[in-house]
Amino acid sequence: MLTKKGDILMSDQATLPVGGGFLWEETGAREVMAPEHFTAEQKEMAAAGRDFSEKEILSRVKDIEAKKPGLVPELLKKAGELGLLMVDIPEEFGGLGLGKTTSMLLAEQFSPLGSFSVSLGAHTGIGTMPIVYFGTDAQKADYLPDLATGKRLAAYALTEASSGSDALAAKTKAVLTPDGKHWILNGTKQFITNASFADVFTVFAKVDGEKFTAFLVDRTIPGLTIGPEEHKMGIRGSSTCALTFEDMKIPADRVLGEIGKGHKIAFNILNIGRIKLGVGTIGGCKYALELAARYAKERQQFGKPIAAFGLVSIKLAEMAIISFVGETMGYRTTGMIDDRLQPAKNDVDKVKAIEEFSVEASIIKVFGSEALDYCADEAVQIHGGYGFIEEYNPERLLRDSRINRIFEGTNEINRLIIPGTILKRAMKGEIPLLEHSMAIREKLASGNIPKPAGGELSIERQVSEFCKWIALYVLSVAAETYHVKVAEEQEVLGDIADMIGKVYALDSVVQRVSHILAGTDAKKKTIARDILTAFAPVAYGFIVHTGRHILMDICDTASLGGHLKALDKLRTDWPSKVIEAKRRIALAVLEADGYPL
Repeated sequence: MLTKKGDILMSDQATLPVGGGFLWEETGAREVMAPEHFTAEQKEMAAAGRDFSEKEILSRVKDIEAKKPGLVPELLKKAGELGLLMVDIPEEFGGLGLGKTTSMLLAEQFSPLGSFSVSLGAHTGIGTMPIVYFGTDAQKADYLPDLATGKRLAAYALTEASSGSDALAAKTKAVLTPDGKHWILNGTKQFITNASFADVFTVFAKVDGEKFTAFLVDRTIPGLTIGPEEHKMGIRGSSTCALTFEDMKIPADRVLGEIGKGHKIAFNILNIGRIKLGVGTIGGCKYALELAARYAKERQQFGKPIAAFGLVSIKLAEMAIISFVGETMGYRTTGMIDDRLQPAKNDVDKVKAIEEFSVEASIIKVFGSEALDYCADEAVQIHGGYGFIEEYNPERLLRDSRINRIFEGTNEINRLIIPGTILKRAMKGEIPLLEHSMAIREKLASGNIPKPAGGELSIERQVSEFCKWIALYVLSVAAETYHVKVAEEQEVLGDIADMIGKVYALDSVVQRVSHILAGTDAKKKTIARDILTAFAPVAYGFIVHTGRHILMDICDTASLGGHLKALDKLRTDWPSKVIEAKRRIALAVLEADGYPL
């Protein structure tokens, strides 16, 4: 069971969760955070965010999209006055000091309008979190109280024309004055969210052109020029401008963290951003489903609503399944981070707690961004010609969704992070990857294959374990094949990343559905069971198919047969009435006018 400690639901497990542990921990071995565990306080916070979003944001879509002067900062400040910007900020600096689950749950409520959710996330996430985790006490006291209330607004300046994914290639330069009182900053940043109105920027520059370092830069200091607004495909209501620093004199005490250690800030803050984006995009999926479900009930063709047609209803079911899978992985991840943050004694420990789950952060970022693309596209399709018209919300939703595969590290970069991080940690002896891979091979060689334990979900649990075995097996073969050059095999690593992502998804869904089935809500139990029935064969089939094809690509003729024969021992089929399950899910969606859980 889970026990409450303040805002956090902690596992009774004696050991803390480990990043990537889902690959070898037995499915169900550790009870995880899920929406069914949300506290009353968390639900109240979500309700406040949803109320603000509906009354203040969605009612002003046209003005926000048109960049009505001052409107977005005005709304951010109003959100601050209501306490919606202070969740992550410690109490001693004017915040609420709540957990990541609460923070992400609140962020999800603003997802229907990408322009505002991006602006909000840039302030509360990548704009504020560098100061929370890396600022000195004096810096925190100076900035955080105002950031918590919206009196000052924040932005994050990392990207340059020549350094996007390769952040360490930045050319912006900082030089200390001879008297040691100021840093002279020169350079240009581009694509900076909130640039037109932010009061404080976290800016990354190279000290003396060499040491990558973060600085806190106030807008009011002379030498800063803010470029014109970019004209974007989507999120048109958000501010995106270039920043130019020309002999800008920054006080010497505005170094954030350590000189030459800016990469620690950049990469760890991006992990938080990835999680927030992953959960937020799932909120967008739910909004797309709501739009699609209501229209499918209203739109009549051939004498009946289009929702009655199988190829429309299956789209609604798929969108609901995607939303369930995404929120399940997302809140499982925030729960594990909260578990590790709870005993953290200082900022260093807190940063390590977040860094621990960089693999999971990348998984849910990739999944959520691609899930929203799918759901937004299907919402347009269900609306037919109307979906292509600007007056209808799906058109905007589809435009807005596209940026998410680029934000917070492209999906290509995140796919490389997933297996790359696991292999690096294994090489350092931080995770038992080699031991588990060898154990799997020995069991396959001896025919020691786990059998279903019996009872409800026994097959799905077995299949989840098979998927872990296949992913670990293929990852280990790739590592043996390419050794230290495995990082150069991006195509192989990308496919392995997708396998690992599916493992995390299936493992998380099996655990959450198992918990729901132990409850008393009969309707919810039926929907959850149907979602697992529909999702498990797809996830398993993808992992089997992808794993075999990776082996066919990387193995020589002499070894391929043995590897494929080993994986064949993990192939199984079971009765899965997927179409019937999806029909019931679609009916539940229509009854709920959207996401049914």
